[in-house]
Amino acid sequence: MSLVELMGQWSFGALDWLVIGLGIALAYIVFGIAGFGTALVAGPILIMFMPLSKIIPLLVLLDFVAAFGNLLQSRRDVVKPELLRLLPCMAIGCTLGVIFLLNLHSDLLLLLMGLFISTYAIYSLAVRAKPTALAAGWSVPMGVVGGLFGALFGSGGFLYAIYLNSRLPKDGARATQSALISASTVVRLSLFLIAGVYAELPLLMLAVCLLPAMALGLWAGRRLTLRMSREAFVRLVTWLVLASGIALIGRYLST
Repeated sequence: MSLVELMGQWSFGALDWLVIGLGIALAYIVFGIAGFGTALVAGPILIMFMPLSKIIPLLVLLDFVAAFGNLLQSRRDVVKPELLRLLPCMAIGCTLGVIFLLNLHSDLLLLLMGLFISTYAIYSLAVRAKPTALAAGWSVPMGVVGGLFGALFGSGGFLYAIYLNSRLPKDGARATQSALISASTVVRLSLFLIAGVYAELPLLMLAVCLLPAMALGLWAGRRLTLRMSREAFVRLVTWLVLASGIALIGRYLST
């Protein structure tokens, strides 16, 4: 089967490809700046073209490449004790999330993602201060729920960030978060592989076709970090994420 025939199974028109490519590029601009959040940005766009049960595995493949690129740049700053506390809890959460993602009805997933995105955006806009230092025991709920959200909605990194930023200096927190997201990506990738999700060749080819958009987004994200405030950019994107979440809820209620 040729590449054209494989990609034709998605039935995307030229405008669809443009929208999808721009959505991926924007998502990885955010990833390049914040270190997480691809599904928060790309999910509401891609869900117009494919179900969430395909979107998350697709983004996991792209995150696999992007996360390890970030990890290689900052691996020396990783705080291993914190990483080892979170890893097993994250793995448990990822397993639960994959089970839910592959078994829940698509309409329910649409509503849950809309609620998740909206709640995250409201929290991010409302809370500006750095959280007070959390005890090490918080690694259990943060790791499990972060893994659950990561597998189910493609974005649990903000919970890792809350925990790590409360306990570590900026560079250590960012590097450890990158390492954790890399590990989370490997776990989710393995679980989706075991579940047979990647047996669909068109999904793999779609990921390959979107690699240039991902690379462009990462490049732009790194350039923007040199030119503007990371906090100002993330806040702007968060307002867009909130609008997307509300739109998803409205879409569910209208069906």
